[in-house]
Amino acid sequence: MACVAALLASPALLPFPSTASASCSCRLRPRPAVVARAPRQQPRGRRALRRFDEVEGVSKKRRGIGGGAGGAAGSQASSSRRDRGLAVDFKESQVAEFEDIEEDKFLNAVVKVYCTHIAPDYGLPWQKQRQHSSSGSAFMIGDGKLLTNAHCVEHDTQVKVKRRGDDKKYIAKVLARGIECDLALLSVENEEFWKGTEALSFGRLPCLQDSVTVVGYPLGGDTISVTKGVVSRIEVTPYAHGTSDLLGIQIDAAINPGNSGGPAFNEQGECIGVAFQVYRSDEAENIGYVIPTTVVSHFLNDYQKNGKYTGFPCLGVLLQKLENPALRESLKVPSSEGVLVRRVEPTAPASTVLRKGDVIVSFDGITVGCEATVPFRSTERIAFRYLTSQKYAGDIAQLGIIRDGNSMKVQTILQPRKHLVPFHVEGGQPSYLIVAGLVFTPLTEPFIEEECEDTLGLKLLAKARYSLATFEGEQIVIVSQVLAHEVNIGYEHMGNQQVIKLNGTAVKNIHHLAHLVDTCQDKFLTFEFEDDFLVVLHRGEAATASSDILKEHAIPSVRSSDLSEPYVEAKNEVQKTSEDFGESPVTNFEMGIDCLLWA
Repeated sequence: MACVAALLASPALLPFPSTASASCSCRLRPRPAVVARAPRQQPRGRRALRRFDEVEGVSKKRRGIGGGAGGAAGSQASSSRRDRGLAVDFKESQVAEFEDIEEDKFLNAVVKVYCTHIAPDYGLPWQKQRQHSSSGSAFMIGDGKLLTNAHCVEHDTQVKVKRRGDDKKYIAKVLARGIECDLALLSVENEEFWKGTEALSFGRLPCLQDSVTVVGYPLGGDTISVTKGVVSRIEVTPYAHGTSDLLGIQIDAAINPGNSGGPAFNEQGECIGVAFQVYRSDEAENIGYVIPTTVVSHFLNDYQKNGKYTGFPCLGVLLQKLENPALRESLKVPSSEGVLVRRVEPTAPASTVLRKGDVIVSFDGITVGCEATVPFRSTERIAFRYLTSQKYAGDIAQLGIIRDGNSMKVQTILQPRKHLVPFHVEGGQPSYLIVAGLVFTPLTEPFIEEECEDTLGLKLLAKARYSLATFEGEQIVIVSQVLAHEVNIGYEHMGNQQVIKLNGTAVKNIHHLAHLVDTCQDKFLTFEFEDDFLVVLHRGEAATASSDILKEHAIPSVRSSDLSEPYVEAKNEVQKTSEDFGESPVTNFEMGIDCLLWA
């Protein structure tokens, strides 16, 4: 299987990461893409540097750069220079370069981003990891704002930007992050930064074989870099950072670490997207991806409308294609159209109007094909997910369905997906609760990546991969480790085990567990874990031991700050059923992992 490597077309981290992905070696589930993020802290391999023509807006033809005939022309021009004299030649060269720079003013709207990151330590959730720095690209979009990739400013503590041809760096503020679409909005308050600048204008979605120019500040030098290529493909694409699938543009222009957040231009100098990731393997070359302006405008409109990023909604169903004629006949589908509803997420609004066995044949009046595709532009088709991604959180969608052979219309509200095991931690710092040395924390994807799946056990990992949340706010709470103390003798070996109940009450999430501990009046705290493993602690001794444990391990508090807020009971809780644990991994892909074709 082709190893999926990181882009990140990403913040440039030195040295350059190896093209073989270290992240794919310890994951049971394929990441939702033919692309994936490379671990920033992995040991880096050496890579031969490729030379780029960073001409900064100067045309190769005018400067005599090129192969074959271009080289010959350069020799003739060199001979002509000797005849005419150096002074005249130098003047003409200056004029040519000046004209080209004037024509390419849009390059001046591209800036370099310097970011300092401090990521959380999910194994020791009361502290953070070591600080590190990276660089990327961004560009001006008007109204004192810059656009870049979300992964360029992930876990940021300081963001600085520098204009082309300027030595001064300016402090930037992150206004919004779109994790799913891998976009971030920055602002710079210093008015000096904006003097003499022009914002870029956005263009329409390009066509296949259209020329595209990628501009940014990748590895290989400090100045701006320009690479050219063509549009190779336009389709719904997995986004590595956001683990979602949205419309993407595949190009063959070089995208390297540091290009992330830089614009891609058409021949008219209009921005047609944002460079953000690449696909690297021994079996493929020159596959880079650009976030199209349709996704960019959705992100910007969402921020303008709500004052924050609310996300891309989804239908919340697992679907199956209806290519087989016998399958369509058994479901009483008269024509070659529609997709079968295999499961409906209990937390999705669609769970009130859709059920297992329904066939969705249309979405807002647009017919859905039997291969889960819909018409796109004039002669193309695209994945059904594209239609839901054009909606905003809270929008209403009208679905045409066939149920038991009867056609009907239903309406549902679209909301972003609620993951039982989130891919990103809200607020940046994970929640934790320490009871007599037992460290409780919610199970998250960053925790799994940090711990490595081998240490979690198959049962817990299967729950993380296949289970669905039954109510909003539900979490899998685990004890990640036990800080040794005489009060917890006999339990020191525990680690990465899910807590099911406390004193007979089912644990809903980490906040609920803290509430149960705080309100407990019993003599003992009895924790029930998977496979009926029991941990019994004397409540009074547990409280007394807490101060010693905190002092011994230099921990500031027995709980994270978010758990100090009053606990609010979850609404609309549903009873778990066997269907909440399915055979398909829970991802942002509505088609499920078994219906996707992986490169």
